[in-house]
Amino acid sequence: MTFTIDKLRGNWNYPTSIRFGAGRISELADSCRQSGILRPLLVTDRGLAGLDIVKNAIEANKAAGVPTGLFTDVQPNPVWRNVEDGLKVYREGGHDGVIAFGGGSPLDVGKSIAFMVPQTRPIWDFEDIGDNWKLAVSEGVAPVIAVPTTAGTGSEVGRGTVITNEENHTKKIIFHPTMLPVMAILDPELTVGMSPRMTAGTGLDALAHNLEAYCAPFFHPMADGIGIEGIRLVKENLPIAYKDGKNIVARAYMLAAAAMGATAFQKGLGGIHALSHPVGALYNTHHGLTNGVFLPYVLAFNRPAIEDRIVRLATYLGLQNPTFDGFQDWILELRQVTDTPHTLAELGVGEDRLEEMSRMAEVDPPAYGNPIPVSAADLLGIYRKAMVGDVS
Repeated sequence: MTFTIDKLRGNWNYPTSIRFGAGRISELADSCRQSGILRPLLVTDRGLAGLDIVKNAIEANKAAGVPTGLFTDVQPNPVWRNVEDGLKVYREGGHDGVIAFGGGSPLDVGKSIAFMVPQTRPIWDFEDIGDNWKLAVSEGVAPVIAVPTTAGTGSEVGRGTVITNEENHTKKIIFHPTMLPVMAILDPELTVGMSPRMTAGTGLDALAHNLEAYCAPFFHPMADGIGIEGIRLVKENLPIAYKDGKNIVARAYMLAAAAMGATAFQKGLGGIHALSHPVGALYNTHHGLTNGVFLPYVLAFNRPAIEDRIVRLATYLGLQNPTFDGFQDWILELRQVTDTPHTLAELGVGEDRLEEMSRMAEVDPPAYGNPIPVSAADLLGIYRKAMVGDVS
């Protein structure tokens, strides 16, 4: 991909302070104090709230003089009601910061609660379109410490969240620079409890983030470099983590790859995410798993625009067949190794909603970052191929 001088422009930002390594959750109370948080609200989901990793974190904070509240009403594919209820608990509890603890959903809800503390407009006014973010009140946004327990979304180093609007069943990307957590604790020991299926879904999400960022048609060579190394880490470690969830080294590398993907995709995302968001909103599918289903179909569609880049990537990855076809074969093999569904039909998607989803995907913000401009008709064609498993 070659740019003319007028295209060699960009606004580049990099993530927050990160404490990475096994056992570093023990530094949570110190991280709170360093961030000016003395009465945090820990936001997680009900499943995690019953586990020792959450109970121990709250008890350790209490012992260290950092009393910590708890909010757990977070669902997969979170909705505004989750944010609204959490905001009420935050205000009534007199909290001064948020610990967003868990997978992508608790992280997104926690960040959204913190962001909405000073806002007077509806959250939908801050959808990641144009300069909507400038409508927000920046002063008074609560500080967030992010503690991921999955290795996928990378929300711990991101400036956005994904919240579903229940009124029209659409996923909205909400963006503002102040959503970036002030600190992230990346402790791979917290991820060993993920099931193989969750390991696969979140790992494929990290792969999709790194890959779409690398392929996005914008100038950001630093993001490109991060993206290709993130892809390599997924290639080398996702099969290991999937097979042996207690392999702490593979877990650590996957946690790094997830953060790298979210760092890289400030450059842009594309058709994989645009197609996935309507499916998740209408069928409540796991986001990362849905991305994994779409990977080869979007690659095939974008081939005319990205083949040279994919060949370079395939060479970097050390594939035996360093061509576009060789890379596509590796994607298909990785999905097979992780028991990822090959078709939309296997996710329960029906033919009757494909046209509706195509219209939704066309206006989904990531669609504008696809290497080849896409219309609703183009997206409908990809949906139909994904229904029957046609990767031609």
